Amino acid sequence: MIDAQGENLGVLPIKDALNAAREAGLDLVEVAPNAEPPVTRIMDYGKFLYRQAKKEREAKRAQKQVEVKEIRLRPKTTDHHLSFKIRDASRWLEDGNKVKVRVRFRGREITYPEVAMEQLKQIAEELVEIAVVEQSPTLDGRTMLMVLAPKKKK
Repeated sequence: MIDAQGENLGVLPIKDALNAAREAGLDLVEVAPNAEPPVTRIMDYGKFLYRQAKKEREAKRAQKQVEVKEIRLRPKTTDHHLSFKIRDASRWLEDGNKVKVRVRFRGREITYPEVAMEQLKQIAEELVEIAVVEQSPTLDGRTMLMVLAPKKKK
């Protein structure tokens, strides 16, 4: 058993440990239940939980959230319009976000998936310096999808 000041009190019966905690006005908490004998500590459990939650919130705030931006195209998208989309994608990738490129087929356009595949390959080639293809182009229903992730900076 460890008291509130962090000193080791040795092995005590449960009743004595509970009495010591009650006298100190604190809680008896089992710290290492798998140890032989189990290790307990006298502490304010509510304060301990509060500090632990506070540490988790701080760690969560320090984490960087990766956002997934999306570009939607059609097989008939012109080269000029495509250049604007590529410029947007490069800006997002440099900011550290992932980019999802989706080519949506309407009507009979689905019979020419190679057109969309060429568009996606062209986008991947133009962004090869700043992006890596995380998910290669796949046809899913009436959409063809590719995911680009920013390259790791050295």
